[in-house]
Amino acid sequence: MTLQQEIIAALGVKPTINAEEEVRRSVDFLKTYLQSFPFLRSLVLGISGGQDSTLAGKLSQMAISELRQETGDDSYQFIAVRLPYGVQADEQDCQDAIGFIQPDRVLTVNIKSAVLASEQALRDAGIELSDFIRGNEKARERMKAQYSIAGMTKGVVVGTDHAAEAVTGFYTKYGDGGTDINPLFRLNKRQGKQLLAALGCPEHLYKKAPTADLEDDRPSLPDEAALGVTYENIDDYLEGKTLYAGTAHIIEGWYIKTEHKRRPPITVFDDFWKKH
Repeated sequence: MTLQQEIIAALGVKPTINAEEEVRRSVDFLKTYLQSFPFLRSLVLGISGGQDSTLAGKLSQMAISELRQETGDDSYQFIAVRLPYGVQADEQDCQDAIGFIQPDRVLTVNIKSAVLASEQALRDAGIELSDFIRGNEKARERMKAQYSIAGMTKGVVVGTDHAAEAVTGFYTKYGDGGTDINPLFRLNKRQGKQLLAALGCPEHLYKKAPTADLEDDRPSLPDEAALGVTYENIDDYLEGKTLYAGTAHIIEGWYIKTEHKRRPPITVFDDFWKKH
């Protein structure tokens, strides 16, 4: 088995999908999980205005709406959380995403003061954060807020991780990577667009250039610029297509060096880093 085949198998990516079937698979997955634990009553998700959170949010609201209808239990709810750092440049996209999702409840937690306080506390201890590490601080503060909300609403935190993100490890460890349940896992970026199109999402929300938008010095830096490879390349790779060797090498390099992000904390029984 080649490394490409190994990666595809590990991430569960199909070369082609039926969008309606995959929507149903994700919605049923969320419903089944909630019903398996009777004390759970909510799904909580941060909405950024980008493709992934828009899709995960719509699937979450569909799951909750169906659960209420099927069980007659109106205590089930989906909570969409806006988590700006000050004023978000693409705030209109966030509002458009919320308009499309129609969440049961919308909360806004501005993380800027918390991040600045944390940064100052570290500065007082002699640690000056770089712009990049401050970006990770933002991602972790966002997840911290979501877990607090989930804890107070008998909820689980929904993640937006998908195959094109997982293969590159393009997320913050214990930030946007630290979630309870990931309904998009197995889908690449292209396939996520297919699901949103099938759901009638406004095109500008999934055709915009993806960005983590965490760095102050490089605001709205496109993911593809940071990765050195396009999502088209990544999607082709995950669908089993043959790529230029240099491009495949970049993707596989990301996969190998970010393996620790896709695993629980390392123990004495782990040796995955010795295999490559």
